[in-house]
Amino acid sequence: MKPTLQELGAALRNEGFAHASAADMRAVLTHRGLTDWDGFAKSWDDLGVDTYMADGGRYRRRRHAAFSASAAGIRRKPHQPHYQSRDYNTLNGGIARWFQPVRDDIATHPTLLAIMETSNELFTQCTPVDVRPESWHVELHQFRVEAQAGMVGKPTPEGMHRDGVDWVLVLLVRRENVASGETSIGDLQGRLLGSFTLSEAMEAALVDDDRVYHGVTPVAPIDPAKPAYRDVLVVTFRRE
Repeated sequence: MKPTLQELGAALRNEGFAHASAADMRAVLTHRGLTDWDGFAKSWDDLGVDTYMADGGRYRRRRHAAFSASAAGIRRKPHQPHYQSRDYNTLNGGIARWFQPVRDDIATHPTLLAIMETSNELFTQCTPVDVRPESWHVELHQFRVEAQAGMVGKPTPEGMHRDGVDWVLVLLVRRENVASGETSIGDLQGRLLGSFTLSEAMEAALVDDDRVYHGVTPVAPIDPAKPAYRDVLVVTFRRE
């Protein structure tokens, strides 16, 4: 295992979260076969509008896919809805949400496979042996949060939250003409543990969802006359 991956694992076990620099993530992912990042990132231009926003907003675009991850590798599951109970998502939870599927060429893209394999290795090693599953249920979300004059974009409209999974990776793909978007991490008693802004492609936040809350402040356009958006990849691992 690369030293940077060891360091990320140590931070996750000790603090419940880790903030990975773009350089560290690039090194880790290159070790797993990262290539054609630009082609991978361009697929965020082809996301459908999220029509399930209970706040009435149309500022979020996304695609979704489910996978199984184990020592045998990564396998895509049939397309299925995304579901969170209202215990975890008071705004949009409680219903099965069907999003457009992640495109086949992206689901098999070497960059995505590198991300998934790295996450599988890291999260498996961070899980105690007595509760470590033979396979993980993995959900993949491509998000674009848009902002414009007079309308902020909300990466986490539900506020500080947990996702109801075991582990979460949030990987920045692109920031275009946006300000703010600060990530905050809090413990289960609501105390702030850390905050940072993902600002460079491949910079990442990793979260132990059993131990901490996370949230991101709204983004606003720097130049209201130009397109403004924040693209991220969110990968969650949950015991099957």
